[in-house]
Amino acid sequence: MTQTYLTFIAAFLLSGMAAYYSVLGLALIFAGAFWPVVFMGSSLEFAKLVSASWLYRNWKTAPLLIKSYLTFAVIVLMLLTSMGIFGFLAKSHIDSTLDAGANTVELKTLNIQQKITEERLNYLLARAKDPSTASNRLDKQIQDTQKELNEISKKKLPLLKESNKLVAEVGPIKYISDLIFENSSKSNIEKAVRYCIILIVLVFDPLAVGLLLAANHGFNYKQLVEDSKELNKVSKRGILRMKDI
Repeated sequence: MTQTYLTFIAAFLLSGMAAYYSVLGLALIFAGAFWPVVFMGSSLEFAKLVSASWLYRNWKTAPLLIKSYLTFAVIVLMLLTSMGIFGFLAKSHIDSTLDAGANTVELKTLNIQQKITEERLNYLLARAKDPSTASNRLDKQIQDTQKELNEISKKKLPLLKESNKLVAEVGPIKYISDLIFENSSKSNIEKAVRYCIILIVLVFDPLAVGLLLAANHGFNYKQLVEDSKELNKVSKRGILRMKDI
């Protein structure tokens, strides 16, 4: 019986997490009506679990029309939940990719500025070595150029730290890409991410509904066992009374 309760708890925990990611994912897809979509998605998720449980308990006695529609509705809602989860996980990956892209663009710009400034500094230093071109004005230009290089280095430092952090975050998916495609190019990384998300989606909400049905089966079985024991007790009492007579 403990296992049945654990299955029931696991089903609702997993369903709750699936509902959370799904509702957020759907709200991101329909961002223009965020809160209405959240309320609608939450209601549909709750209705899906109730419908699945009701179908299991009343499958033999339910009218065909109700049974058919509820089955169809549960399947469609599972697909919607999976779509929402896919959208949520894809959005999180896209956000990290955008951050990495913006960081890379800024670093490239600063690297170009640094290269131009270094070339200018080398030119000024070369002129300073020539007595015919050396002057106080030239010394001032060299000092200003060196300060500019220092400023560029200061700007690059936090970007480099952030870039290393983003590389560390993307590291695991690169290993997966290498494992599947033997290459961690950008297109292969995107494919690896999609495959990982699809695998998560395939076992997330379907497993939650499956555990809910398993928990219902456990409760039904317990009820049947208790009813059987009660029937045996009544039968034994009847036999004893007949013997007394």
